[in-house]
Amino acid sequence: MTRPPDELLVMGGRLAHTVVDLTSDPAALDGSGFWAVLATFEGEITCARFAEVVDAPAWPALSRTPWAGPDAAAWSSSMDQAGYVNGVETIRARIAAGDVYQANLCRVMSAALPSGSDIAALAGILAVGNPAPYSGMLRLPGIEVATASPETFLCRTGDVVRSRPIKGTGRTAADLTDKDVAENVMIVDLVRNDLSRVTDPGTVRVPELCAVEEHPGLVHLVSTVEGRLSPGIGWADLLAVTLPAGSISGAPKSTALEIIAELEPTPRGPYCGAIGWVDADRREGDLAVGIRTFWAEDGELRFGTGAGITWRSDPQREWAETQLKAERLVGLASVGSGA
Repeated sequence: MTRPPDELLVMGGRLAHTVVDLTSDPAALDGSGFWAVLATFEGEITCARFAEVVDAPAWPALSRTPWAGPDAAAWSSSMDQAGYVNGVETIRARIAAGDVYQANLCRVMSAALPSGSDIAALAGILAVGNPAPYSGMLRLPGIEVATASPETFLCRTGDVVRSRPIKGTGRTAADLTDKDVAENVMIVDLVRNDLSRVTDPGTVRVPELCAVEEHPGLVHLVSTVEGRLSPGIGWADLLAVTLPAGSISGAPKSTALEIIAELEPTPRGPYCGAIGWVDADRREGDLAVGIRTFWAEDGELRFGTGAGITWRSDPQREWAETQLKAERLVGLASVGSGA
């Protein structure tokens, strides 16, 4: 390639280019070929089949122009601190009333995107400055996403499917609390329930519970849930019962989604959705939860950040967690940040 293609996926050490099929029907993922998959939090799914898949070159080779990010002072938030704190208190009241056990509350940060900014250049900056298991990017007509997600949404090999929900965040392991552990266990139960709807009875298990993982600038509690898919279950069935991920919605999921819709003034879009790839020929796929993710929309660069709210949540601490999750990545994407 003498010039980076307009349409491409980079993730997991692979670069896919030359789109030959584009659909919103995830049943296509059980056919043939190599696919990029993007799902929004609100449930819109885009599947793009690529004709060419090669080893990904160094990130600078993918950038058509250097990154020209927003000014560090230009970012605004869909909820300010007072609004977010009030939202936390509302969720705590709903928990006290017995409506929900836990709900994620998120806000979307945005800034004007300078003309000519290349999402591939931003993805390269993130890959170097904030290495993550799912460092990557997707560019399709009307879609530009760069991610540094650390979280496995669904990893499938044959009939075995695995999810690794993250719940619990601190600057160091010493910052993690009993609340973080309780929240993680709660979401593990939710993921177990989701997967049990499409797996053989008795095959869902939790080989890893509340492991501490270090990531740039913070630590997380991470668990692993896996099971064996029942005969006849395809990607459409799997996504129907698991989207959006439990770790960024809440429990019970249906009620948490209602609360999120009431409290959050801005759609999350690709943030908290899913992004990744499916190799239909090999019956493999790896999708990340769309966190630590930037996307371009309506002339703006956007980034989401949030926290899981339980009865024991301290509203100011939860606001601080959203700040912690955003500060490093937004700094990397900004001009004049000192990052």
